[in-house]
Amino acid sequence: MKRALRYLTLCLLASCGQQQNSNKSVYFAGEIVNPTSDYIVLYKNDVVVDSAKLSENNRFSFSLENIAEGLHHFDHAPELQYVYLENGDSLVIRLNTVAFDESLVFSGSNEEVNNFLLEMFLNYEDEEQLVYSYYKLNPEEFSSKIDSLRTQKLNELKVLETGGNVSMEAFNMAKASIDYNSYIYKEKYPFIHKKRSGEETIHKLSPDFYNYRKELDINSKELTYFRPYYNYVNNRFGNLSYMVCAQNCGMEKMMSSKDHLHLNKHKMHLIDSLVNEEHLRNNLFRNVAMDYLLKVHEANNECNQFIAAFEQLSKNDAHISEINHLYNGIKALQPNERIPELLVQNVDGEITTMKDISKNKKIVFYFWTGDQKRHFRNILRQVKKLQSNSPDYEFVGINLRTPEKKWLSMIDEHSIDKYHQFRSADFSKIQESLIIDNLSKCVITNDTIIVDAFANVFMNKPIGLNKKTLTAK
Repeated sequence: MKRALRYLTLCLLASCGQQQNSNKSVYFAGEIVNPTSDYIVLYKNDVVVDSAKLSENNRFSFSLENIAEGLHHFDHAPELQYVYLENGDSLVIRLNTVAFDESLVFSGSNEEVNNFLLEMFLNYEDEEQLVYSYYKLNPEEFSSKIDSLRTQKLNELKVLETGGNVSMEAFNMAKASIDYNSYIYKEKYPFIHKKRSGEETIHKLSPDFYNYRKELDINSKELTYFRPYYNYVNNRFGNLSYMVCAQNCGMEKMMSSKDHLHLNKHKMHLIDSLVNEEHLRNNLFRNVAMDYLLKVHEANNECNQFIAAFEQLSKNDAHISEINHLYNGIKALQPNERIPELLVQNVDGEITTMKDISKNKKIVFYFWTGDQKRHFRNILRQVKKLQSNSPDYEFVGINLRTPEKKWLSMIDEHSIDKYHQFRSADFSKIQESLIIDNLSKCVITNDTIIVDAFANVFMNKPIGLNKKTLTAK
């Protein structure tokens, strides 16, 4: 009953919007329950179309003229979601940020395709564990399972098509959400199957395993900023470059930084050869550069060569600046450099720095956030284990992006040693300075000097926490 009333309210709002707008105008509005930001920002690709401030009753609206039709996305920090808009649309949404995607409902013109795109997004999240269980199957069985899942979704799409209210362009976008998400699984199969099956080498696949590639466009301008499409293309080039290197270069096992350099040079060459769409090319080149630097996290002549090759291919000045900034950050975190003076707060509200904390001590800084409770519990267990194995090191937790009251409450609830817990009020600054790309990262120091700034706290033998490091002076 509540859902029906909510839907009726949305329909009334949408009908009001239709009365106020001409055929070429677009009315996009809605209500945000439990807002996490004051604004809604609407994008077409990576360009801001418009922004709207929430009213006192947490509502917003856009009235747009002569838009570039097609896929857009709206951002309500820190979340975002897609919306498909065509001229003449009057579309209303309602969502609750406590369950952002799950609570989102579209109503009005083009509600069918928007709700379908959202349903597919949630569907692929839900089936992740199921598909992971399929990776241990042989190629034929795996392919059959994935094709069956895709067919089920295509049958749902037929229902959408028979409604007759969806344009051909919108229908194609809905089909793309099915195709590219489905075929990502197949691009990943050789690598995850090897891991799950315990086989020493990549399983040999029949020539028709990748037949679907013939049907898929890797130069789509409209889909360039659609996440399933971008992920598919990126995985496809990762697959192709690995197979080329394994077959022609004798590099089936990527072990050293030189191997990663070799592989990523191949990947950039393939992208350069096969992708003509400029924005897609630049985004893929950026991804290769990011992936390489964050995997290798070294500062040497090989990295210099790689960045030079990237700068020759990329035509996006902002990406080039971003990659150089990342590389400079990696240089500043190399062993024997001094840890940055980043401000943190202790449980008494006093401000200090990570540099001061690490003076005259051996420290392992690890990171956690209140939003990821499973990670929080896991890291507490892991730190306890490491403490018993490495008594000459102190383990210091740095909390990120958690309100102060919640942070203090979690420390009390789990009886954590308060002396070794701190909180960063400026997430962007600490993330950028320490290059925190995941919460498994830890930073090891010895009297303010970096021993390893890119260690992994969850590895059986975390990088840097070997015998040699623990006796370093």
